[in-house]
Amino acid sequence: MSNFRKLLVWQKAMLLTTKIYTETKKFPKEEVFGLTSQLKRSSISIPSNIAEGLGRDSNNELIRFLNIAVGSLFELQTQLEIAKNISYLSEEKFNNLYEDSREVERMLIAFLKKIKGSN
Repeated sequence: MSNFRKLLVWQKAMLLTTKIYTETKKFPKEEVFGLTSQLKRSSISIPSNIAEGLGRDSNNELIRFLNIAVGSLFELQTQLEIAKNISYLSEEKFNNLYEDSREVERMLIAFLKKIKGSN
């Protein structure tokens, strides 16, 4: 796929990243190099790896980058739990972000299965 921007999972991952940036602006300033940074980095990694994988010239490379995106997504989900547990995120904000991340997860897993099935 030459235009990753048309891929719905990439679009959803970008939206999730934008929401993460919006929410982490409200975190305490002392977290700027801690949890805030980790949440931003893991969220950025998801659409970035989808795009990079789609830019490669083989399904094996695409699968590798999609697997990295899934790993980053699981990191993000863990970090969201931590943010909720230490009251940086309300239950409502956590639930919204977590459900958005689960939607991206389901889409990524389905995309991976489709690509693996075509190999």
